[in-house]
Amino acid sequence: MATKTAPDSSRRSERSRRAIYDAALALISEAGYAKTTIEGIAARAGVGKQTIYRWWSSKAEVLLEAFVDLGERNMAAAAEAAGVDPDEARAIPDTGDLAADLKDVLRATVDELKDPQFEIPYRALAAEGIINRDLSARVVEQLLEPGLQLYVARLRAAQKTGELRADLDPRIALELFISPIAQRWLQGTGELTHTYADTLVEYSLGGLAPR
Repeated sequence: MATKTAPDSSRRSERSRRAIYDAALALISEAGYAKTTIEGIAARAGVGKQTIYRWWSSKAEVLLEAFVDLGERNMAAAAEAAGVDPDEARAIPDTGDLAADLKDVLRATVDELKDPQFEIPYRALAAEGIINRDLSARVVEQLLEPGLQLYVARLRAAQKTGELRADLDPRIALELFISPIAQRWLQGTGELTHTYADTLVEYSLGGLAPR
């Protein structure tokens, strides 16, 4: 007589979590942040509302985690397609040409910010973060700072090769080209293009070059 095995609760939880992520991102895209509710996410995911509240305290937390997960999944898919380790795919390239490397990464950033799959939930998080300082801090910690540290590492490598001044603070220096992109994207102060990203790199490095 065959012995029945107990259901794998961890696999069931992972399926539920994945369904909730997908539901949250879909509803934000379809209805916007204001009209997305925990009840709506639960119904779309096919889970009980209490299942969501067991893991998260608000829809903002659900969306943040879903958005971070989306980025990780896309990075893993890109790494697999390129046949490289995910950590290698995540890092900013170091070809020996700092300007070219930064332009490549910033162009990809521009493309991502204009992709509705990322733009809509990201704008929802940014808007909510203005009034929810705790969420804003979590967005910085979980979403923004890990990416900024990749720039720090690349700029430090450029300092070692003499491409940048040794006395620079890389964490401040990177804001010369990152912050203007964020401002254009958030406030619509100008068109967000590859040419704009390239120009930011050229202007920034012109002021950061060894004296």
